[in-house]
Amino acid sequence: MAKNSSLTVARKEKNDEFYTMYCDVEKELQHYKRHFKDKIVYCNCDTTNSAFWKYFYNNFESLGLKRLISTYYSPDFNAYKTEYCGGEERREKLKWNGDFRSQECQDLMKECDIVCTNPPFSLFREYVAQLMDYNKKFIIIGNMNAITYKEIFPLLKENAIWLGYNGVKQFVQPNGSIKSFGNILWFTNLDINKRHEEITLTQKYNPNDYPKYDNYDAINVNKVSEIPINYDGVIGVPITFLNKYCPEQFEIIKFRKGNDGNDLSINGKYTYF
Repeated sequence: MAKNSSLTVARKEKNDEFYTMYCDVEKELQHYKRHFKDKIVYCNCDTTNSAFWKYFYNNFESLGLKRLISTYYSPDFNAYKTEYCGGEERREKLKWNGDFRSQECQDLMKECDIVCTNPPFSLFREYVAQLMDYNKKFIIIGNMNAITYKEIFPLLKENAIWLGYNGVKQFVQPNGSIKSFGNILWFTNLDINKRHEEITLTQKYNPNDYPKYDNYDAINVNKVSEIPINYDGVIGVPITFLNKYCPEQFEIIKFRKGNDGNDLSINGKYTYF
């Protein structure tokens, strides 16, 4: 019983303490500089030790920011709000615990123009929903699996959000050790040059190399580089396609399901895209 109880607790606990490195923040945010002039930026999952705060603080004048705000979650209700408009920082203790869902943090979100942070992975759906509810511009980090969430994929399909430039492969943990990942991406709804760059297509369609699905009128393509240049119908592509998706070149139709409501299959075998 003791072993089973321990396993249950471990399964339910969420480890969201992964700190983004400054080099990764700088590498991504260099592509958004034109968006920051005269804007209020809110980092609502960040202390002043975070890479996000440091980036905006260090580049406050060169970016032409109007104001920088940060808040962070503290389970012992020892959370603070920090504001910077040039000159000295202003620090004020929060009444609640700094959870982004608290009313005082939501009130701060109403004031800001752009939200930029690494939100808790386990609360990503709820976090994005709040951003959409307040119609906020944002640059945030999330797990690639979020693309498949029923709450997130429709936003990608409708061009309400899209993927940024880079992946993030390593984070710092509270004990100072490095945690490596292979599937962490940037999500944003700020316009960037990347999303208007069309994929160069070189392959030619033939029915032998591009089989059709059993349960949907579309051909299967295993790699983005293999998308045929001379096929005008519906194409099933791997999820990595979203890293290179250009809305002027392609239209996203749906995710993974055939007309029968089941996953796409070829000759009775299921394939995912």
